[in-house]
Amino acid sequence: MNLSCNDGESGDCGLRWNNRFASLGPAFFTRQLPQPLPAPYWVATNQALARELDLNADWLGSEAALHAFSGNTVLPGSEPLASVYSGHQFGVWAGQLGDGRALLLGELQTPQGPMELQLKGSGLTPYSRMGDGRAVLRSSIREFLCSEAMHALGIPTTRALCITGSPEPVRRESIETAAVVTRVAPSFIRFGHFEHFAARGQLDELRQLADYVIERHYPECLEGAGFDGNRYAALLQAVSERTAALVAQWQAVGFCHGVLNTDNMSILGLTIDYGPFQFLDAFDPDHICNHSDHQGRYAFKQQPPVVYWNLYRLGQALQPLIGDPAIAMVALESFKALFPAEFMARMRAKLGLTTAHDGDDTLIDSLLHLMADNAVDYPIFWRRLTHAVASGDFEPVRDLFADRAGWDRWLLSFKELPALTGRALDANLMLKNNPRYVLRNHLGEQAIRAAQEGNYSEVHALQLLLERPFDEHPGFEAHAGFPPDWARHISISCSS
Repeated sequence: MNLSCNDGESGDCGLRWNNRFASLGPAFFTRQLPQPLPAPYWVATNQALARELDLNADWLGSEAALHAFSGNTVLPGSEPLASVYSGHQFGVWAGQLGDGRALLLGELQTPQGPMELQLKGSGLTPYSRMGDGRAVLRSSIREFLCSEAMHALGIPTTRALCITGSPEPVRRESIETAAVVTRVAPSFIRFGHFEHFAARGQLDELRQLADYVIERHYPECLEGAGFDGNRYAALLQAVSERTAALVAQWQAVGFCHGVLNTDNMSILGLTIDYGPFQFLDAFDPDHICNHSDHQGRYAFKQQPPVVYWNLYRLGQALQPLIGDPAIAMVALESFKALFPAEFMARMRAKLGLTTAHDGDDTLIDSLLHLMADNAVDYPIFWRRLTHAVASGDFEPVRDLFADRAGWDRWLLSFKELPALTGRALDANLMLKNNPRYVLRNHLGEQAIRAAQEGNYSEVHALQLLLERPFDEHPGFEAHAGFPPDWARHISISCSS
């Protein structure tokens, strides 16, 4: 089959490739054609993202696009490749890893700037190790929905353009069916790319990669401002700051990544590699969303220190370029300074506080402890509090707490803020920071079960809700309600 993007029935797809990552040379990747996906079909397309990328809307959804994004044809100008990287997994050096089931198609020039497209689930690569190179429908739906949900929440993330499925059987814990998700990001470079060359002593390639990232994505670091011209220390600090802001947003919205290995950390401070993730239901700082995480390394409250640990590994990888270890530590310290400030700013916004004031940290800490002690539903609490501030009726919030006296004491402190600090509570600010809809596990599971029976309507419904998570969406109240009892038994692992 030879369906190009200029196929007469589908029109011009508008894809104009630039393969700048490929220009780094063969030490960084292996050229690899995708493995064809038999009998592909559409599961979902992201027309909003297509418009942002200035893609031909008629083409996305065509037969030509279906085969291109299933790996059955290679679009003109695309040069598929699998990149090599290494990394620490669950705190242990894992050695060489790489794109074991993903292929970078190339880079597009878009109104949003240069964007790379990647097929995830497109078959075996030289870095597949013991894997089959495939992704399954279950995990592809979760990634498609969550990456777009995170984007709508304002959290930096990779994006998802479409999912294609196939009846091809794939073995995980059970036999499932194959799927491919097309991912979009300015870059898919990870901390592990730097670890790879540092561990091998390939310092020329390490420097080449760092210069590439700086020139493409961190031009403000070129002159090494703040570090006497040391651009690599400036890069480490910039990455630390972006990553601090990212994890602060995760903690504020109640997002658990689940597998924060160094090879799952984006050099651009993006949320990447949606595997065993979860948005919190009942607030539990010790919650572990990945059933493979037997030691709780990636529990919700552990995310900030683990992310710093990963940044420290990146600093070690960049050490040969930075030189003085003390300079690298100064660059890393920016995380410790910025994360608490970013987190507090996010939490103030959730409380409707427009400015900072002494005592805010005590108010927020006491609230989070109270919520944890009462296992209060995290999204529902914040949305009810938002409406309570607007209406003055706090009884629906009080109903969430078994410890009514504890809630009453906290609420009294909260209500006293305008008089004590001169700050009015801003319900509109709260509406913009407390989503009504997040991708809870049970919602994703219901959509997946229907899709496995050939019904994609719930995937599409969730897609629409999550694109506008702060809106009310009348008629979809159940999607914003408490999770059913069976949701606590959903088991999410690294398998995909």
